[in-house]
Amino acid sequence: MQEKILAVAPMMDWTDRHCRFFLRQLAPHAVLYTEMVTTGAILHGDRQRFLGFDPAERPLVLQLGGADPAALARCAALGAAWGYDAINLNCGCPSDRVQSGRFGACLMAEPETVAACIAAMADAVVAPITVKCRIGIEPSPDPARDDYDLLAAFVAKVSAAGAGTIALHARNAVLSGLSPKENREIPPLRHALGYRLKQDFPHLTILLNGGIETVEQVQAHLPHVDGVMLGRVAYHDPWRLTEIEAALFATPLPDRHAVAAAMVPYAEARMREGTPLKSIARHMLGLFQGLPGARRWRRILSEEAHRPDATPDLLLRAAEAVPRAAALVAAAE
Repeated sequence: MQEKILAVAPMMDWTDRHCRFFLRQLAPHAVLYTEMVTTGAILHGDRQRFLGFDPAERPLVLQLGGADPAALARCAALGAAWGYDAINLNCGCPSDRVQSGRFGACLMAEPETVAACIAAMADAVVAPITVKCRIGIEPSPDPARDDYDLLAAFVAKVSAAGAGTIALHARNAVLSGLSPKENREIPPLRHALGYRLKQDFPHLTILLNGGIETVEQVQAHLPHVDGVMLGRVAYHDPWRLTEIEAALFATPLPDRHAVAAAMVPYAEARMREGTPLKSIARHMLGLFQGLPGARRWRRILSEEAHRPDATPDLLLRAAEAVPRAAALVAAAE
């Protein structure tokens, strides 16, 4: 039987390369995604900034934002040449800023456009082309049709064009009147539509995203889909990601202090390139979530990592605020 997939969702301003390197220490098998990167940023900006990553981050998926087939094809080719394991098209972000560029969730109203984009990307690279989308959008592009019928029609179009994986956020995207945060919380979760999608498209890989936070929830979903995608819980409480990794792949739980220590040489290398320590440390605040000393860990990093004289050894000093015995007991429970 094919191994189930554990993924961490692309999250703007969060899943940058430093976050991904950190999460890799906690979940060796997880498929990681970049933040959404627009085609304009890649074609006209600093490619090292937008495409660079550490090989340890793999398996790694590049998520693109755009709606022009030619531009997406060029960016997919660049991403594949850079070494990304797959290229993903964002058809799920509901923010006004993204909509103004005519991409993200609003593309679900234009399946023909998305299919043209996917086909151009698939022609440009050998790497898998995937789509991340919602179960639907509001207002509906066709109120006379059932929500699932619209979703299935969209998936049929993009899969025929060359997309082999659908990462499905199991909520509608409300295109006006809700903030991105509200769009992650207010529209009801409808995981059963993801189950149905897998039944109707058995040849596709279906990843289920939205409101999945515990081992128990993951185990309830996996009989129905090919994998799960965690969102903000993996950022705020990354040990949850570790627990799910261990449950799925029988991976030994890492020592959290060792994770902090592993980030020191990484931080040294990035700081030699000009990255400030705060840009790395900010992603690590949740490492000791729930343990005695976690508040002091967060405070030390928050108050000191931004200082011009801060060095990577700060990570070790901050970790000393958390008793090792407490961390070991928590890992054994």
